Amino acid sequence: MSVTVRDIAENDFFGWLPLFDAYCASRGAQLDDTKALIVWSWIQEPRNPLRAALAVDDEGTPIGLVHYHAESRTFDASTGVVVDDLYVGDAHRGNGVGRQLLDLVREQASELNASRITWTNDPADAESLRLSDELGRRSAAIGFELDV
Repeated sequence: MSVTVRDIAENDFFGWLPLFDAYCASRGAQLDDTKALIVWSWIQEPRNPLRAALAVDDEGTPIGLVHYHAESRTFDASTGVVVDDLYVGDAHRGNGVGRQLLDLVREQASELNASRITWTNDPADAESLRLSDELGRRSAAIGFELDV
């Protein structure tokens, strides 16, 4: 099976939705219609920094997704790229699809002259941690969340 990674298209909603739903569930979140439509509208809005890509199989069926955005990095006065969501369907994990999705992000980051790409992992997701350890380095920073 060959895999193609490409930018998301306007007509990809019904292929993207089950992947995003599965990703949210894997992170302990429930995706409802309102949230899905909001995120989709962000992806489709050219002025919004959020970008998305899909990995599709030989038949054009989406099997993985990545959402990412550029950010200004004040610490080193550069541009960075943040991977918000990276997900590959269970049947396709361990076959290089996640790497291909991150390669697309790396290409986009290069075009932006970005200094780095950052992402987070679920510590319980051994497969994702293995890939992240192969491609990147663990940051010394500890992430926090503050609800508003």
